[in-house]
Amino acid sequence: MGGLGQVKQRVTESSKVTFMKKQLSAIYLLGATLAALGLISGPTLAQGNGAKSTAAPAGSTAPAATPRIGPDFVDLVEKANPAVVNIRTTEKVNVRQSQGGIPGMPNIPGMPGIDEDQAEFFRRFFGIPLPTPKQGPNNNKPQQEEQNRGVGSGFIIESNGFILTNAHVIEGATTIYVTLPDKREFKAKLIGTDKRTDVALVKIEATGLPRLTIGDSSKVRVGEWVLAIGSPFGLENTVTAGIVSAKSRDTGDYLPFIQTDVAVNPGNSGGPLLNTRGEVIGINSQIFSRSGGYMGISFAIPMDEAMRVSNQLKASGKVSRGRIGVAIAEVSKEVAESLGLPKARGALVRNVESGAPADKAGVEAGDVILSFDGRLIEKSSDLPRIVGDTKAGAKAQMEVWRKGAQKELSVTVADLEPAEKVVAKKADPETAAAPNNKNNFKVGVVELTDAKRRELSIKSGVEIQNLTDGPLSKAGARVGDVIVRVADVDITTVKQFENAIKALPKNKSVAVFIRRANSTIVIPVKPGSNE
Repeated sequence: MGGLGQVKQRVTESSKVTFMKKQLSAIYLLGATLAALGLISGPTLAQGNGAKSTAAPAGSTAPAATPRIGPDFVDLVEKANPAVVNIRTTEKVNVRQSQGGIPGMPNIPGMPGIDEDQAEFFRRFFGIPLPTPKQGPNNNKPQQEEQNRGVGSGFIIESNGFILTNAHVIEGATTIYVTLPDKREFKAKLIGTDKRTDVALVKIEATGLPRLTIGDSSKVRVGEWVLAIGSPFGLENTVTAGIVSAKSRDTGDYLPFIQTDVAVNPGNSGGPLLNTRGEVIGINSQIFSRSGGYMGISFAIPMDEAMRVSNQLKASGKVSRGRIGVAIAEVSKEVAESLGLPKARGALVRNVESGAPADKAGVEAGDVILSFDGRLIEKSSDLPRIVGDTKAGAKAQMEVWRKGAQKELSVTVADLEPAEKVVAKKADPETAAAPNNKNNFKVGVVELTDAKRRELSIKSGVEIQNLTDGPLSKAGARVGDVIVRVADVDITTVKQFENAIKALPKNKSVAVFIRRANSTIVIPVKPGSNE
């Protein structure tokens, strides 16, 4: 029995060895098949347990290594990360704080006072008489308090502390804080902003800083790998990658964007978009989103335009652009055919501003501008960018299409005054009398200009020039809006507007019709009410 048992054991072990050899052989054959199909780099078997090496014999050709999918960003990120900064902004707001306190208890700095409702609560339920805000002196005294406003990103372009970011990141900020990856924090000085391109330049007092290399955004190719570094949702030095989805993407803004599928979220604004050589080719600025978060489409400001703006901001704190004074539209295929144009391209002139450079040059409504200063106009949005890049005072040649033929015109470019300066000039009491805002709407209005009527396609109305804290501003009206109707009265002049709102019953809601851009907005307002 003992011998039989030993034989059984040996047979069992022999069967296991045979089975294992069959398994290894099958695995080897499967690996060889996959290698032949190019799906793996080649069959290999683990050494040990008596298995023989399957290394290729000398002189034979080894299978090619499997190619890596996508670039390796590790070295690029290590080099670029130190030059990407977090930008935090704060603003000072007025906080009303009661000076009343609990009798017998010291006032605690920063602790809110007791308001009227709280005083009534203590009196009723605890029998403690407390002075209400009406009883104490200097109640509701306004105090300024610094509050966080927002978080964004930026990157260092010069080792002496110049940093680029988005204009909307620092808009309205009282103080700008820049935090470096090494956790050093600086108060930044605002050098200048340009809302048209959404570019801002700030500076911190530091030297020897790491900086990013500026790339050529004109050489960006659709499909190439790019990555973004920034602070989405305040998470500093976050890296995301993707490809360039499109170039020269029009979104209705002043400049064409680089479209990517790089994950960009709130807080990424102002951070760099880098190519695989570690060069900055854009500033992450916008996303397309229905939810407020990333949905697969993001937009970056091309770096060539950003640097043109940056250089002007550094030199003078503002950006100068050219203008010729035309209103334009896209040239459709149907319009091109009707005008005899061989191709649907150029900018169709809808209106020429009286006395503007285009008017003096002989441009007429109905012309199609085909080129400007030697640069072709493929679509209407190309014209304002090309004209804007032209220095004020420079002469440029224009090629226009008129009555079935090309015509050469010469124009002297004028300066495009920034929107901020225009608003400031309107409100300047030295240049024009400030409109009356002592009415029960708490609004100051002025007569409409012909340009404004044409711009908004309206016949009459009055433009809001200043708003104080009153019923109209609380209802959502803005400076620049045009009031075209109040209740059932169409507004034609400032005097008529003042008379119309004087006749309105107080504390009764009336409909105010406002024209803003290409839309008419109806808002309910209670004259003379602060509700």
